[in-house]
Amino acid sequence: MLTEQPNWLMQRAQLTPERIALIYGDQTVTFAELFAASKRMAAQLAAHSVRKGDTAAILLQNRAEMVYAVHACFLLGVKAVLLNTKLSTHERLFQLEDSGARFLLTDSNFDQQDYEHTVQTIDVDELMKEAAEEIEIQPYMQLDETATLMYTSGTTGKPKGVQQTFGNHYFSAVSSALNLGITEQDRWLIALPLFHISGLSALFKSVIYGMTVVLHQRFSVSDVLDSISRHQVTMISAVQTMLASLLEETSRCPESIRCILLGGGPAPLPLLEECREKGFPVFQSYGMTETCSQIVTLSPEFSMEKLGSAGKPLFSCEIKIERDGQACKPFEHGEIMVKGPNVMKSYFNRESANEASFQNGWLKTGDLGYLDSEGFLYVLDRRSDLIISGGENIYPAEVESVLLSHPAVAEAGVSGAEDKKWGKVPHAYLVLHKPVSAEELTAYCKERLAKYKIPAKFFELDSLPRNASNKLMRNQLKDARKGELL
Repeated sequence: MLTEQPNWLMQRAQLTPERIALIYGDQTVTFAELFAASKRMAAQLAAHSVRKGDTAAILLQNRAEMVYAVHACFLLGVKAVLLNTKLSTHERLFQLEDSGARFLLTDSNFDQQDYEHTVQTIDVDELMKEAAEEIEIQPYMQLDETATLMYTSGTTGKPKGVQQTFGNHYFSAVSSALNLGITEQDRWLIALPLFHISGLSALFKSVIYGMTVVLHQRFSVSDVLDSISRHQVTMISAVQTMLASLLEETSRCPESIRCILLGGGPAPLPLLEECREKGFPVFQSYGMTETCSQIVTLSPEFSMEKLGSAGKPLFSCEIKIERDGQACKPFEHGEIMVKGPNVMKSYFNRESANEASFQNGWLKTGDLGYLDSEGFLYVLDRRSDLIISGGENIYPAEVESVLLSHPAVAEAGVSGAEDKKWGKVPHAYLVLHKPVSAEELTAYCKERLAKYKIPAKFFELDSLPRNASNKLMRNQLKDARKGELL
């Protein structure tokens, strides 16, 4: 049984040293240069007493040095904790303490004094100026060893640390390649944060496949379109808001693009229909931090007949739907359960959560969905977001999809509000393109939704609350409302 592999970056640098690994701004880095830079940073970290078996947190925006830092940790045999740059100091301190991190790799964009009582802080810009002595690196990766620790977004309760092993990351990359047909000629643009699994997983795909990552610090539609043209990008990871911006900016998909891997929750049908009209090759996907990125993907060949589906499981992965401990028949709604070599090892130091989340090797996702008669998955909502009104189930994503098809609505979020008569009723929170009345929206919904699904109230927001992976935080909608629409 395979239990270890040569360090991915080390082996890739031996196989294709002159091939471009990373493009970031004006920087172009080959695999040989990436290995050298990462090995040098590993030596510099070792001089600060970072040792095999340690846990080091990384708090950096997307930049070349963050890529070096991740690989440097692996070369040292150090577990990396990826910290969300959008969190508050209080939230980060919780994750540092919970993970047992001894070191924090960061830069001047963050106030290091906030963390000095908890960990040893290391400024990567200062670090890279230091001398580096030759050190012995860890030439092998143990597949069952935790490589990275990422904290869940905390949509329910306190965040939990997801233990992702080297094996999880490897099989995620390989399954993705089998599904998407990735080759070393592909160029994958990443404007999602590297502290999120959709961004980080591209780094591992890069060294395993031998392909180029075109990295952006953040998403800017003009910069991304320019980069696609300049670097002949073939693939891009995106979430709904990014895709909507691209659709708004251009009438046709750039010619070099052959795959837009869409994550971040079920996509509204109007968005997918516009993609089809403009020739955007969207691969809808379903995944989470716990599955090391996608575990289900829908390729464009099925996009017309299976519009709205997340697709079928990747090779070597499985899905099933259960309700009350019983397998659901096709089209019956229940909880989505997943299984595969890319599914996390466990939650870190969360015994009760692990017992509740795993069942005979299957991970209970907490998401609601169904399989059709051909085995295609349709994701309905988070179970925790389900609104039960007068005994009827209301899925917020369904209501949001209808609202998003209205020309005045740019973004929509729906959550449940307490109601004396019905228990709960849906409230809608909207970002608008132009003014619209509640009466008009109600009339629009009446033509498209059952009466009990129509929002009882509408609120206008400047923006919807989202987490770092751009997933809508429905539990925060009521706290963000600006004013009731009349």
